[in-house]
Amino acid sequence: MKKYTERELLRIAKRFHNTKRTYLLVDPLQGKHIPVNPSDAMDMLHSLGELVKKSYGESRLVIGFAETATAVGMAVSEVIGDDCVYIHTTREDIPSEAYWIEFKEEHSHATDQKLAASNLKKWLSKTDTIVFVDDEISTGKTIINFINQLRIYYPEISEKKLVAASIINRVSKENNEKMLSLGIESIYILKMDETDLTEYVKKYSICEAQEYEDNADQTACDEFVCDTGLLDPRLGVNTGDYRNNCQLFARKLHSFIDLDKTMGKVLVLGTEECMYPAIILGKMLQEEFNADVYTHSTTRSPIGICQDADYPIKQGYKIKSYYDSERSTYIYNIDKYDLVIIVTDSKLVNPGETNSLIEVLKREGNNRIVLYRG
Repeated sequence: MKKYTERELLRIAKRFHNTKRTYLLVDPLQGKHIPVNPSDAMDMLHSLGELVKKSYGESRLVIGFAETATAVGMAVSEVIGDDCVYIHTTREDIPSEAYWIEFKEEHSHATDQKLAASNLKKWLSKTDTIVFVDDEISTGKTIINFINQLRIYYPEISEKKLVAASIINRVSKENNEKMLSLGIESIYILKMDETDLTEYVKKYSICEAQEYEDNADQTACDEFVCDTGLLDPRLGVNTGDYRNNCQLFARKLHSFIDLDKTMGKVLVLGTEECMYPAIILGKMLQEEFNADVYTHSTTRSPIGICQDADYPIKQGYKIKSYYDSERSTYIYNIDKYDLVIIVTDSKLVNPGETNSLIEVLKREGNNRIVLYRG
């Protein structure tokens, strides 16, 4: 199992207009804000899974945190075992789900989080260990808030082993002792000091991501809906079923577009919480066609743009969300590709939400764009 360094896993950016925490930890291997080789992303995510499996392989329930850790959580769950249940928190409205556990992510730009709970009691009864997965844990407040809410409705979790798994752990000794007192153990790839980076990011002079300009003449693209719909981990999935579902979804792209070894440089772009299917598709294109593939996804996070050499986010656009046309979302560090495949599980069909992303991709020289819905 590969060991990772701070240099490999961490870049520091400045949040745009967030006074609660002015800095943002950006992981260049995670496949979220920065384009990355999908195999490199999956290798890193699976490394966390291997650590968790070694110490907590008996777990049969893994809970990931939206938005950035949805793929991290799934990768951990699939290493533990196909019979694991995987579910991640969400900020989306899902009318079919009537029962939610709500909690706060205090430092975030969007503080409200929730977990679909209709089947939670059943899943809790089948595991003695619950693994909570985030990309980074700095103070432990979010996971403590969440577990405190869970205890109100499910007092039986006091009898469970609770595990906070993350790529980066910056929890201080004092906060770690607090977590342990609440029965929460920690496991991670990289341990760092809990340093307040507020002063560090003051040196960066940032601007807001550029607002897209609606240009109807520039927004055409091919759009396909796969007859194998993507399962929804927001509602909970069997890990083996979801992995197989995403792999079948990836393979069925063949029936819509010509894929060959001359496809050139390819971007597979996820949308917000829908990250794992994009990484799976990107990895398949690499392995089957030896293509030069990159993956990342759109995000709710407003990150400042800066041209300093050591700054990770040098370009970005503010666009309409694929899940709510009244909500803004962002895409960063767009490059020029021979083919862009947008992967989404959004059921919203509104020209505004597709047009804004396609317009900014075309503005950066991307002329062959495919929208692939699952």
